[in-house]
Amino acid sequence: MTSDFTSALRPAFVMTILFALLLGIVYPLAMTGIGQAIFPTQANGSLVMANGKAIGSTVVGQAFTTDRYFQTRPSAAGKGYDGLASSGSNLGPTSQALVDRTKADVAKRRAEGVTGPLPADLATASGSGLDPDLSPASAYAQVIRVARTRGLAADRVRALVTANVDGPLLGILGEPRINVLALNRALDATGAR
Repeated sequence: MTSDFTSALRPAFVMTILFALLLGIVYPLAMTGIGQAIFPTQANGSLVMANGKAIGSTVVGQAFTTDRYFQTRPSAAGKGYDGLASSGSNLGPTSQALVDRTKADVAKRRAEGVTGPLPADLATASGSGLDPDLSPASAYAQVIRVARTRGLAADRVRALVTANVDGPLLGILGEPRINVLALNRALDATGAR
């Protein structure tokens, strides 16, 4: 009886150890190696470097809080753009907390000088809370504030926004978008205060 139990247990134990090694060590190391060899930038976080220092990522948003820069959309990730707390707020359309937060975001944008219809992504958070992109409409809505703060002509800032619009992937997937970090770096490159 004991030998039957042992002979039945041995293959289960060996298979558990084998698959733990294969799927817990060999496969992750192989995927990491392939990722580093074929897509090193993406495998290392798509970091944006300046003067040998990482200043951001093309795939993870960050908060720009001064009027000199284009502002990102609101973030529901922790205390705002916290990668350790990436998620939406999970607040439903009948949630008073969501209504209050959205009203506050709309009031903030109006105080910044945004007039006319307010693009939705200036008052609502993305699903991850870490979205690095804005719609072109949201960037154009901020042109007057940024131009005034930097002492630039609005047409020059508007042209900068237009130059930074990325179209849909393969021409059909997704919507036109602007990476806020790339746009703000291009703005800094103008040399305006």
